[in-house]
Amino acid sequence: MAGVKFEITQHLELLSEGSKGWKKELNMVSWNDREPKFDIREWSPDYEKMGKGVTLTKDEIISLKEALNKLDI
Repeated sequence: MAGVKFEITQHLELLSEGSKGWKKELNMVSWNDREPKFDIREWSPDYEKMGKGVTLTKDEIISLKEALNKLDI
């Protein structure tokens, strides 16, 4: 992403890995020097490129966890 500064401050969980080495991960990411947030997206092996993803606040990740806990999976 051109012009967007990011820093992965904590690797939380590897969710999956594709055949070309791209990894879907849950991380804490600081975007443009802001407070780190929960982030789910795919990353290239060198973490230079990224796919589309979703960034969640602590309250949003808590709501997501509660919703997932209700599912019968």
